Formats: sequence, C-alpha cells, structure tokens
Amino acid sequence: MHSAAKKIRMGFVGGGEGSFIARAHRQAAGLDGRFELVCGAFSRDRQNNQRTGATLGLAADRCYDDWRALLTREAALPAEQRMQLLVVVTPNHLHAPIASQALSDGFHVFSEKPAALNLAQVQGLHSVVASSKRVYALAHTYLGYAMVWQAREMVASGVIGRVRKVFVEYPQGWLSTDVAGQGNKQAGWRDDPAQSGIGGCIGDIGTHAFSLAEFVAGQSIQFISAMLGSHVAGRQLDDDVAMLFKMTEGASGVLLASQVCAGEENPLKIRVYGDKGGLEWRQEQPASLIHRPLNEPMRILRSGVGQPWLCADASRRMRLPAGHPEGYLEAMANLYGDLAEAILGGTEDHQAPGVPGIETGLRGMAFIETAIANHLGNEKWSEIPGQLTGVANHEHG
Repeated sequence: MHSAAKKIRMGFVGGGEGSFIARAHRQAAGLDGRFELVCGAFSRDRQNNQRTGATLGLAADRCYDDWRALLTREAALPAEQRMQLLVVVTPNHLHAPIASQALSDGFHVFSEKPAALNLAQVQGLHSVVASSKRVYALAHTYLGYAMVWQAREMVASGVIGRVRKVFVEYPQGWLSTDVAGQGNKQAGWRDDPAQSGIGGCIGDIGTHAFSLAEFVAGQSIQFISAMLGSHVAGRQLDDDVAMLFKMTEGASGVLLASQVCAGEENPLKIRVYGDKGGLEWRQEQPASLIHRPLNEPMRILRSGVGQPWLCADASRRMRLPAGHPEGYLEAMANLYGDLAEAILGGTEDHQAPGVPGIETGLRGMAFIETAIANHLGNEKWSEIPGQLTGVANHEHG
C-alpha cells in the first residue's frame, strides 16, 4: 500500500452524472492508491454539479461552477490544501484551453484525448507544457496494458525479426443508428465539429489504433492513403475509416476504425509480422499475447505476476497472478501509476515515462489532419508532417 501522506490531491473538470470516462478515471486512480479527489467542476448544470460532488463526498465549497473558478480558487488555497493534478474529461474543444490555463497556474494535467481541436492548438499547448515545468499526460489508455508492453519489447528485441507488416483495427457498433438524434449526449457532441473537431471516428478511436501501431511496431507511420465515410443520414463527421500506411523503417500496414460495425463492442486488435514470425494482441482478451514463430507452433503468452518469461515493463504493470483477469481499469491505473511517480519524484524534464504526453498529442492530431486532407484531395499518398515524424516513442523511454 502507498502511504496516505503521499497522496496527490486531484480535481476534475467534466464528468458529471452519467459520464463513463470520468468514473473510469476515478476508479483507476483509486486502484493506484496514490490519489485523492478534493475538488471538481463536474457539470455546467449547477444541480448536477453539486449532486455529483456530494455523491463523491466533496464539500460544497470545493464544487465549482466552472473550470475557471476552480483554477482561480484552488490556486488561492494554501499549498498543502490545493489541488495538484487536474483531470480533464470534457468534450474535445475544451481540452486545450483548460490544460493550458491549468499548467500556467502551476497544476499538473491528465487530459482525455485528443489534446486539442487542431494541430495549431496542440503546438501552442506544446509550448505551454515546455515552459510550465509541470507534467502533462494524455489518456491513451490502451497503451497501459501490460501485454502491449510485452509485444513492444518482443518487437524491439528482434523476436519476430525485421517488421514487415502491421494490421491494426478498431471496429465498434454503437453508432450504427442515429443515437445522437435519439438524445444520446455522448454521440451528440462527438458529431458536432465545434466540440469534436474535424474528425469523428478517426479522432475518437482511429487515434487509438494509430498510437498502438506506432508504439508496438517501434516506428512511426510516415505516409497514409485514407478513405473516410459516414453511413448514417444527417451525420456531420466520419463514422468509418480505412487506410493504407507506410512506416519509417520500411513496414507497410492497414488501419481500420469504424463505429458502424453493428454488433461489435470494443475489439481493438493489432497484428505485427516480421521476417521471423508474428504477434497478435486483442483488447477484449488482454491477458493473452499470441506469438507465431516462423515454422514453429503458435504459442500464447499469458499475463500474471511472476511469469518469468515476461519483460520487466510488462511485469511491472501487473497486479494479479495468472488467471485473474486484469482489464481496462487496470490499464488506466498503470497510466496513473507512472503519472504519480513523475509528480512525486519531481522528474527533471517533468515528463512521465510510460505515459503518453504532448508528443503523442502532436502525432495524433497530425495523423487526423493528414488523413482527412488525403481523403479530400487527389494525392495517392500524404506524408504526416516531417518535423513530427519519429517522436512517437519519445515519452516511453
């Protein structure tokens, strides 16, 4: 158990009644054990805000009407009382303004992705992060899974040889009908360019597939040829994405992301093939990593504390013996754990090794904008901006 005296005081913007992702964040922080919730501005609806705070055991005077009031009044509190970390779980258009102001006011930030509405905003936020001397983290939760780290290490150590082919896909089915028109708030803001940005599905889950491919393969996606579409009448943003890609060290690949695959839940999957074999990982069966050596029988590696064949980065991210399933909350808790280490340890560069940060935010937004431009244009291949190419693994050591 971590010492109670070391707990990091945490506040939330967004995440009122009915928010799945805010609840997941609070549960994940609780799993790590080094965070305590002290304040929040959970909803623009005053009654929702106060009810949420009361349900979470907060005093009424630490439930603020909006994020600006939260930052101003928390900054005025004595150092031993004020919030240290702000968790941002709002719609996309507020991510960058809130994060930028919070960092400037001296608070660490853990933001839902994407980092901002567009690349120019992320570049501005990058400058704020660099000058703030505070930790900025981005919630690419799937990069917290232990067996994703195991796959990455096996690729890096040459187990499957030189990487040739990467397939990554993320099909969902929840937007197969007009659920926004039926009153679903989560679907509603995601289809509003003013709140979501220029990308729909590509920003919501396509960026997860993109970052997973770069992270596991250990090289950056450089060129893409993309097709985006919308299959539901009246929908403003894409709900379906398919693309080919080329990576910086010669691998080629296919990325699929769709939210109109009726019947699907969250089967994010990646397959990486080298000249000596292949690896496969599926988010819905996260404890298993399939290894297919060339001319040898397939084997399945299973997660669990104490498994001697697993790498140190994978073992460090496990809490339970083999056969006791760990999943999405534990993966997010791993991000919170690395974030806690950076905040409590006071790292010199104020980055949290192991946690996606502003560089991942830059890559993701460049990916979104390049893919959409390619889809709308006449070029067969479009290059993700050169100054960003190659930074995908910077934050992961």
